Amino acid sequence: MIPSVSTPEPVTLADQAYAQIKRMIFEFALMPGDRFSESELAQGVAVSRTPLRQALQRLEREGFLRVMPKIGWQVAPLDFDVFDELYDLRVLIECHSARQLATAEQRPGLAALAEVWLVPAAERLTDGAEVGLLDEGFHAQLVAAGGNREMARVHHEITERIRIIRRLDFTKPARVEATYDEHARILRAITRRRADDAVSLLKAHVEQSKLEVRHITLDMLHRARQRG
Repeated sequence: MIPSVSTPEPVTLADQAYAQIKRMIFEFALMPGDRFSESELAQGVAVSRTPLRQALQRLEREGFLRVMPKIGWQVAPLDFDVFDELYDLRVLIECHSARQLATAEQRPGLAALAEVWLVPAAERLTDGAEVGLLDEGFHAQLVAAGGNREMARVHHEITERIRIIRRLDFTKPARVEATYDEHARILRAITRRRADDAVSLLKAHVEQSKLEVRHITLDMLHRARQRG
C-alpha cells in the first residue's frame, strides 16, 4: 500500500480554515497576487477571527501568503524561479534515492509500486486527481526506500510547496497516460538494477513534468484573468 502524502484531516477550527484556504489557493479561487482582508475572507470561511488568523499565519510561514501591514493579506505571486529551484532539488533527491534503490539488496517497496504502475492499459486510472495523488505517492516512496530520513523530510516539504502547480500536470489525459508509461520504465530499470538508466529516466520524467506545468499554469492564469 502506497503511503498517503495528502494533507492530514483537519482536527481543529484553525486546521479546517487552513485546509479550506489552501484549497482555494490551489484551485485558483484565490488568484496569485490577489489581496484580501480577514473580514472579507471570513465571509467564505466559517470560523471565528482567532482560528482564521492562525490559519493565515501558517500559510504565510509556508510561503503561500504575504502579510501586508495595515492593508491585509496577499496571495503570493507564482515565482517560477523558485519553483525551478525546488524542482532541481527534487531531482537531486529522487535520483540519489533511485540509485540507492537500484543497488539495494532488500527492496520491499518495489512490489507495492509495481501493483499500481505495472498494470495493463485497461486497468489504468483516468481521473487526473487520483493519478496526481498516486504520482506523489510514487515519488515519495522512491525517496523513502532510499533510506535517508532527512532527504525524505525535505522531499515532503518540496512536495507541499510545488503541489499548487504540479497537480496541473494531470489535467490532460495524455499526461496521465505518459505518467504511467514513464513510471513503468523507471520501475523496470530499478528492478533490473540498471541504476544509470533509472536515474536518466527519472530525471527526464521530472524535467518534462516541470515544463508541462509551467505551460499549463501560465495558460490557466491568462484565461482566469481574462474571465475576471
